[in-house]
Amino acid sequence: MRQFVCEQNIVHFERLLNETTDPTVQSTVRALLASAKRQLALLNSAASGADSTPLEHRRRQHIDAAMIRRQFQPEFDGSPHPYMLLDPGPGLSIVDINDAYAAATFISRTDVVGRSLFDMFPDNPDDPLADGVSNLYSSLRIVGETGRAHAMAIQRYDIRDPGGTFVERHWQPINSPIHDANGHLVFLLHHVEDVTAQATAPR
Repeated sequence: MRQFVCEQNIVHFERLLNETTDPTVQSTVRALLASAKRQLALLNSAASGADSTPLEHRRRQHIDAAMIRRQFQPEFDGSPHPYMLLDPGPGLSIVDINDAYAAATFISRTDVVGRSLFDMFPDNPDDPLADGVSNLYSSLRIVGETGRAHAMAIQRYDIRDPGGTFVERHWQPINSPIHDANGHLVFLLHHVEDVTAQATAPR
């Protein structure tokens, strides 16, 4: 029911946004639309993740997943580029992050492994137009449904500093699927580069 309500609200707010020319109303509706999209992404993420594979089949993939992970773990750990490995199932649990990702996001592996992606990386609550959660979830769903990598547009997605305060960050994200020998999705690989300096430079 909550999912249906969010979907209807999104349609309603998008229509209102197209119909109104009042800047104040537009600002309010944009914030409501961003909130509805965020809520829908969170609901869908918790319910189905980014993988449409039946649960029983996903359970049978665990052995393959462990073997696949061992194969690329050294390269993952040693990369100077920030990477996060996700379980594509319900909740989008964080399987691992490398040191570069930990440094870029002010967080440690022990704090995030096993936790839900959007629990650990929520939208900035002080930004009513924040769309990082909904945009990232949409990209991960595209990867899950198509089986192909998806490069996102540069995305503002603020993160918490070591003191818990949200700081502005802009990223260039690429999300990729990792399949087993039978072509079944076992992981999602999230790669980001911090482009905040370029995105916020005076023009």
